[in-house]
Amino acid sequence: MNTFKSGLTALAILVAPIGAYALPTPVCVSDNTAPKVVNYSKTNRPAPKKRLFKSKAVDRKIAEVKKMLKNEKLAWMFENCFPNTIDTTVHFRKDKEDGKNDTFVYTGDIHAMWLRDSGAQVWPYIQLANEDPELRAMVEGTIRRQFKLINIDPYANAFNDGPTGGDWQEDLTDMKPELHERKWEIDSLCYPIRLAYEYWKKTGDASIFDETWLEAIGKIYTTFVEQQRKNGDRGPYKFQRSSERSTDSLPIDGWGYPVSGCGLIVSCFRPSDDATVFQYLVPSNFFAVTSLRKAAEILTEVNNKPEMAAKCAALADEVETALKKYATYNHPEYGTIYAFEVDGYGNHNLMDDANVPSLIAMPYLGDVDVNDPIYQNTRRFVWSDSNPFFFKGSAGEGIGGPHIGYDKAWPMSIMMKALTSTDDEEIKECVTMLLNTDANRGFMHESFDVNNPEHFTREWFAWQNTLFGELILKLINDGKLDLLNSIEL
Repeated sequence: MNTFKSGLTALAILVAPIGAYALPTPVCVSDNTAPKVVNYSKTNRPAPKKRLFKSKAVDRKIAEVKKMLKNEKLAWMFENCFPNTIDTTVHFRKDKEDGKNDTFVYTGDIHAMWLRDSGAQVWPYIQLANEDPELRAMVEGTIRRQFKLINIDPYANAFNDGPTGGDWQEDLTDMKPELHERKWEIDSLCYPIRLAYEYWKKTGDASIFDETWLEAIGKIYTTFVEQQRKNGDRGPYKFQRSSERSTDSLPIDGWGYPVSGCGLIVSCFRPSDDATVFQYLVPSNFFAVTSLRKAAEILTEVNNKPEMAAKCAALADEVETALKKYATYNHPEYGTIYAFEVDGYGNHNLMDDANVPSLIAMPYLGDVDVNDPIYQNTRRFVWSDSNPFFFKGSAGEGIGGPHIGYDKAWPMSIMMKALTSTDDEEIKECVTMLLNTDANRGFMHESFDVNNPEHFTREWFAWQNTLFGELILKLINDGKLDLLNSIEL
């Protein structure tokens, strides 16, 4: 068995980040511009007239939580972060053609809609949807928009608000003017299913599962099967980009490195929008399994489509069986762990990346049980120096990735550690670290320098902001208010 232990030098990734999760030049804030004194009683939210979308339920929840939290900075950051998606990125309207709810969601500083990000950004608001008809309509509109975008091109990861073209129209792939970017990532098709399923379960509204949904799930299934790449058939997708970043393009004429056709699904790119090395991305394949089973349940209970439901369920079983056979590695220190990427030939890429789906985040997405022994071994591995993208410094620690480079930890990884932890002290350490690495801005950033958090990337990144709010709400709902109130800065 050949094992590829990924390394920073081997992957040749230290170049200026571009694409979905960074501006062409990272936003770095110098020491002398960081605020030294912060007024925690003054919100950093936009003025009410400048907020893109307003929700009485969200505002009530913010007021309720602020009264519960004793730590002034924690209460201030919750107020800033939890509504950031609706305050700054949500464009809610009626569709011009069918008159139904329609929501286009920016990622933040990039004015395009990622299927992954938009699904994650509005996810925490579902728990309040039954308290606020307008909030519920906004989430419904996001789901409807996602299904329509999938039907434009199931291989695309990000879309424009209309056929406006954009920066990546010259990519060597089947671009369309509606596409912002066409990087094939498994999770782009999983997040919409996850969001729609949860919305249905929480609200009872099955109206979203109409003909547009049926077309979308048909394309999702077909795309997954094509990207199993069985019998030497690579399918219709290939991708190349003229770029100085090796992770922005696929080798071997745009096909990527070979895979065995073992039943797993190829993901040419990671959730970070960086190219995979071995194209069976393990956490994304786990996500595909649970997503296909959710789809099968919807198709059975709502659409009365037993044949299509059976196909989705059978594909989920096939991928799950292949994961059990090919996705694990016997590590000399940590025992049996999940690899990050495999190729079905016996090669493994041993690492984790901060973006979700990731190995550490699999219980958060419901893809593995948090007490699964292999997951627990993997968790210890990824939060250690054995993971080449784990960075630890004087100010903090966490998982990064090749998208940003050395010594940059993503707050998302710290939040995922807390969201999947069963240890109160570990959770407290994670929340404290998040509070201490915001550079006194009151928001999460894409990444921060583990030795100087005043150096960070992306000042406006709505997913991480709203995820911070989701974390705090979950901890309160789980009965951990005393833990939060024990934090002292």
